[in-house]
Amino acid sequence: MNYKKQALLLLNMGGPNNIEEVELFLRNMFADKNILTMNPYARKFVANIIISERLGDVKENYRLLGGKSPLPELTNRLIKKLKEHLDIPVYPAMRYVPPFADRTLEMCKNDGVEELILFPMYPQYSTTTTLSSVVDIESRCKAMGYRPKITVIDPYYDDYRYIEASCEKIMEAMKGKETKMYDLLLSAHGLPLSIIKAGDPYQNQVEGNVSAIKTYLTCKGIEFHDIKLVYQSKVGSAAWLEPNLANVLRNPSHKKVIIYPLAFTIDNSETLFELDIEHREIADKLKYDDYVVAKCLNDSEKFVEFVVEKIKTL
Repeated sequence: MNYKKQALLLLNMGGPNNIEEVELFLRNMFADKNILTMNPYARKFVANIIISERLGDVKENYRLLGGKSPLPELTNRLIKKLKEHLDIPVYPAMRYVPPFADRTLEMCKNDGVEELILFPMYPQYSTTTTLSSVVDIESRCKAMGYRPKITVIDPYYDDYRYIEASCEKIMEAMKGKETKMYDLLLSAHGLPLSIIKAGDPYQNQVEGNVSAIKTYLTCKGIEFHDIKLVYQSKVGSAAWLEPNLANVLRNPSHKKVIIYPLAFTIDNSETLFELDIEHREIADKLKYDDYVVAKCLNDSEKFVEFVVEKIKTL
C-alpha cells in the first residue's frame, strides 16, 4: 500500500473525554436525523426534553467510570497496534465528540490521500451507526472540497475471524468456570421498532451474528446452559426490539449468567456502566449465583489481526 494514497479511519460514535463533554455528546447524538427520525423542529424539541431529563444522570454515570468514557483511550490502543502492521496512516473518526473527522480529513487532503478506507466499529449495519458515520465523512469531505475515493468495509457480523475473536473474549471471561452451568446472554444495543420497520437491516444481522456464535461454539464442543439474544439501552416509551435485557434479568430461569456485548467492538459506557454496574445491581438484588460481563474486542490480538487482514485483502 502507498502511504500517501490511502488512509484508514475507524468510525465510532465516540465517548465524552471529560464530564464537560457529556452534554455535547448528547446534543450531537440527538441532533442526528438517523437517531431521531423526525422533522428538524420536532427533533430539536424532543432532544431538548431528553437532555434536560437525562443530563444529570448521564454525567453521574460517567463519574462512576472515572469522569470520562473508556472508548477514546481503548481506540488509541487499537490504533497503535494496527500501525505496527499497516503501512498507511490510521485515525479515529468519532461521530458525536472529538476527535471529529475534520482535522483528519484536512491532513489527508493535504497529504494527497486519494482513498479513505472507512472501518465501522459496528459489526452490524444500521442507519443509526454505520450510515450516520459514513454520511458524516462524506458531508465533511464535500464541505472542504475534498474528493477521495471512499471505501467502506462491509458488515462483518458473520465473518468467521470476527466470530472467533468474539468467542475468545467470551471464553476469557469464563476462565475457570463451567460453561454448562451458565446462560450466555448475547446483548445487542436496542433500536426502536419504527426504525426496523422502515427497512433497517440491523435486527436481521444481529440474529445472524447470534447464529454464527452458536454454530462456532457447537463446532468447538463448548456448551452453555442456554444462549439467548437480548437487547439493551432502551430509551423512552416507544416499542423497541425485544427481549429487553433488564426484563430477562428480572425474570430469571437460571441464576448464573455471562453477558457478551454483541453490538460493540470497543468498551464504552453501555458496556462498563450499563452492563457491569447498572444491570449487575438487578442480579445482586435477585441474588444471582454469578454475574459475569465479558470485555469487548478492544485491542485484542485476534481483533487486530482481523482488521489488518480486512484492509490488506481489499
